[in-house]
Amino acid sequence: MNQERGEGLACALGLAGDDVRFAAGLARDIKEDPAAAAQEMVSSFHGLTDYAFPYRSALVMADALAGHADVLVDELTLATGGQYQFFGGGAGDNAQFQRTSVFCGREVLNGAAVALEMLTEKPIGVGVRHGWTTASAPYRVTEADGMRLISLNGMPAAEAFEAHAASTGQELDRAAPIPFFLHNIVGIEAGDSHRLRVPLAILPDGSVLCAAEVPQGSVIHIMRVSAASAVDAAQDATQAALAAMGEHKPQAALFFDCVATRLRMGDQFGEEVAIVRDQLAGADLLGCNTHGQIARAEGQFEGFHNCTAVVAILPA
Repeated sequence: MNQERGEGLACALGLAGDDVRFAAGLARDIKEDPAAAAQEMVSSFHGLTDYAFPYRSALVMADALAGHADVLVDELTLATGGQYQFFGGGAGDNAQFQRTSVFCGREVLNGAAVALEMLTEKPIGVGVRHGWTTASAPYRVTEADGMRLISLNGMPAAEAFEAHAASTGQELDRAAPIPFFLHNIVGIEAGDSHRLRVPLAILPDGSVLCAAEVPQGSVIHIMRVSAASAVDAAQDATQAALAAMGEHKPQAALFFDCVATRLRMGDQFGEEVAIVRDQLAGADLLGCNTHGQIARAEGQFEGFHNCTAVVAILPA
């Protein structure tokens, strides 16, 4: 359900069984009205009226560049009465960050999201971890507009990043900031953790364009990570997903991490994939690098992430 223009690589996973029921859902115009889009998507879900299966999940893939993916996950939770867990991510365009599409059946859409409802007799385990830690003092988001981070502590957002670059001995080129931003992303305080947002560009007015919304009034930090901590996060996410399955054994797993993670890690990204595979006891593994990751499960309520490992394990 995710259309990703890669480098000649593709993967597919077929799902079938007597102990599972599937339905496809489609949400159009998520930017215009996320609540209506969520209602449109779940209108095809069977689990809201059919209680034959005890576990309800949905794989959700969104056009994250349209924005409002975070709000969409919140609205999906409301529309399903909190009975479902969600996992998935944003469609990609081979790290061009220009135009992303999703498809369902024969329809290819922009500004939309699609879902695969999964009603199961056994739990699907979901784990979420990112491995980033704070690298700066806290900043208050004093002005933001959607995916534009305009000011921090009353100063243009770009100046805060430039000050951080200077204090840590890094280079930040306003005309080509991606090499810096891949290693210095935004972490939004969320209780004892952080929701991550990847900065993409510095605009002429000194605002910073991010891959997803940063709420005005929130408290953020500039974050740091190492290749080792990213691999550890993927391992921890897999262990959390296995624990969520209880005594059931894995048969297949879906692994999502950010395209920014792959760009940052290069060949070392293979170590993330390997650590996930090593813990699956021979179960099949499928995944992709997405523009943002979706995960909402019991004890993991943040919803939409960047630069975060999400693992969903299907039971045997």
